[in-house]
Amino acid sequence: MRTPVHGGDGRWLNFGPLYNPRRAGRRDHLTMETPARQIVAFGGGGFSMESGNPLLDEYVLGLCAGERPRVCFLPSASGDADHYVVRFYRAFPAERCEASHISLFRREQGPADLREHLLSQDLIYVGGGSVISLLGVWQAHGVDEILREAWQAGVVLCGLSAGSLCWFSEAHSGFHGTPRRVDGLGLLPFSNSVHYQPGSDHGLAYQGLLREGMRAGYAAEDGAALHFVGEELSRVVASRPKSRGYRLDADEGRVTEIGLATTYLGDGSAAVPRLTEAPATAITA
Repeated sequence: MRTPVHGGDGRWLNFGPLYNPRRAGRRDHLTMETPARQIVAFGGGGFSMESGNPLLDEYVLGLCAGERPRVCFLPSASGDADHYVVRFYRAFPAERCEASHISLFRREQGPADLREHLLSQDLIYVGGGSVISLLGVWQAHGVDEILREAWQAGVVLCGLSAGSLCWFSEAHSGFHGTPRRVDGLGLLPFSNSVHYQPGSDHGLAYQGLLREGMRAGYAAEDGAALHFVGEELSRVVASRPKSRGYRLDADEGRVTEIGLATTYLGDGSAAVPRLTEAPATAITA
């Protein structure tokens, strides 16, 4: 059954300070004495999926303090693919930021002290690929604990696909074939599904896992990103006019899917957050 609802029905969520219309600017929360813990989880997008569309990458750079932020790329989920690293440096040139990367699958991984390097960053950007491989190599090198420390210290964390799934308590991954439930780092106490499309096989597989007991969570289409401050969803933004995010939950075998209000970054409104009206549906099955 499909029931129309208001875009981004707030009954489910505490959207936090970024939806406050009186807020003076995008970085106000960074002035707090306690560093803001921020994660921006892309359903899909950014430099590796949207050639010529830098909106999501510019959004996460805009969350950093300073004119030339330090950005470190972790291509672990792709096995540190050379072409992926090259594309990262093209998208984050020296005149815009101080870019670096860490290769855990290579003899020369990069910085000698991983912890010192990662904690010195303004933004850590995690690429797509296999979330299972990513989590395994991070654990082997202790990067999982370093990233938790970086998050608590106020370093902005972001990523697409596997680089989104990794931050959550549970992830819906179909990278290796049959959709499966994967334990993530648990920085965000929800489940997550990426490359989401309502009614698709991929989307229905996520709903199936929710029925089987997977915790409630969030899904994002390609081009949409979920911006969390602390453990609260503060905002959903998109690099494409029709992309959006969703909240999903299951109760006694019935799955509820709610379309969340989304700000399109291409219309110039991103600096002053506002709710946007968009068709949304609550779906129960």
